Amino acid sequence: MDGIALPASALVVAVAIIVGIDRMRWSKLDYIPSVGPSGRFTSYYGAVRFIMHAKHMIQKGYEQHKEGFFKVPMIDRWVVVVSGPRFLEELRKIPDDKLSFDDAMQDILQVKYTFGLEAQQRPYHVQVVREHLKRNFDELFPGVFEEIRHAFDELVPSQQHGWVKVGAFSAAMKATCRASNRVFVGSPICQSTEFEKIQSKFALQVATRAAVMNLFPKILHPAIGRLLTNTPSSLRNCMEMLRPIVDERLTNEELRGKNWPGKPNDMLSWLIDVSSPEDRNLRSIALRILVLNFASLHTSAQNFGHALFNLAAHPQYVEPLREEVKDVIDQYGWTRDSMSRLQKMDSFLKESQRASCTCLTPVVRKAMEDVIFSDGTTIPAGTHVAISPPTMFLDDQYYPNSHEFDPFRFYSMRQGTMTKSQQLSMTLSTLHFGQGKRACPGRTFATTMMTTMMAYLVLNYDMKLEKDGVRPPDEWLFVNCFPNRTAEILFKKC
Repeated sequence: MDGIALPASALVVAVAIIVGIDRMRWSKLDYIPSVGPSGRFTSYYGAVRFIMHAKHMIQKGYEQHKEGFFKVPMIDRWVVVVSGPRFLEELRKIPDDKLSFDDAMQDILQVKYTFGLEAQQRPYHVQVVREHLKRNFDELFPGVFEEIRHAFDELVPSQQHGWVKVGAFSAAMKATCRASNRVFVGSPICQSTEFEKIQSKFALQVATRAAVMNLFPKILHPAIGRLLTNTPSSLRNCMEMLRPIVDERLTNEELRGKNWPGKPNDMLSWLIDVSSPEDRNLRSIALRILVLNFASLHTSAQNFGHALFNLAAHPQYVEPLREEVKDVIDQYGWTRDSMSRLQKMDSFLKESQRASCTCLTPVVRKAMEDVIFSDGTTIPAGTHVAISPPTMFLDDQYYPNSHEFDPFRFYSMRQGTMTKSQQLSMTLSTLHFGQGKRACPGRTFATTMMTTMMAYLVLNYDMKLEKDGVRPPDEWLFVNCFPNRTAEILFKKC
């Protein structure tokens, strides 16, 4: 018995020493106020609370330390939150080699065990989104609209009389996946149920498994990562579906030149065009398609799901939105430009994102060296620094009656010359897409796609909740907020 107890005791002591040393590394942060206990070991209690009460803890920190800094505990780190807009511009100007987006994402998404480091170290897909997608979206929009129309006609069964129930989150995921992949991989594969399942499953599992891994100290990540990662199987399945398409395009390029006749204008072609020789292969292309779908589904589908619930909870706003869509479409048709003319719809979607966030800390950076702010606050190297726009979104100082859902809040701001306060409110409303040079490169694509999906729905359907005005509760995990994944919305063809 003693022979077993001695090694076990030694293991416990060793782990305690490692954990203690790891926590002592953060002693430079002691002067920054904490939300919850901040002792070497009691802070772990706060880290456990943060799993299910992140919203409450960050809101408390914001209220107590407005226009300053506070920190919240994670299992293996502290996160310093910049509270209020005072330091936003200062944070934006700090270069990436001092406050790194990529290194923060490696930690948060556990990239080594979810995507693998390859896509982050050679991110040629980002160049494609930033340049090719932006340049070609006008031409591709008719296909995206066609896919949205077909998707919702299938997802919302047609009934001559009465209402039909539709799972809102599931419909948001499927419609977003089909519309995005009309640009990513083209038709007909974007309509494949099997392809949609591969992408949706991977997107949800990356977010969930990264969150699970962040429940444990870094020393355990290699073992847990091997148990949880689903990337190899997802990549194999994606490769099998894309194999005939990618092989055909690579063969055509080899035999007929880079600009061969009939070459499709989509993400697959662009990825092949910009990739280096070592990345011009099926595996590399398929991995980037998975990553792009994760980015699209993890944000756009969640935002659109929230928007569906917010509109169904306030059905009185369907008609004014419908009138605007009808007027614009009658004049300009379904084009990318016409979607930018839907000012009330844009206001509704902005208000939905203000009132129903998908992430409490969409802007996170990792300090690669000690960073000193103008008030003297020092962020030690290795520390995560975050902005929490949702705390400002619910502050009456920036958004009067902030706890009320006002779908035309931003539309009203644009009527006439905006005050400085309104200009700040408008600026803050874009922070869920990130900040500065590292803001989401696909934000225009995502916004246009959501606008088009909602425009099509309000033009063709009435919608409401089973319990009038009672929105199903959101689902929280750490800082992430999902629209209810089982609740249904009632639709009726109009």
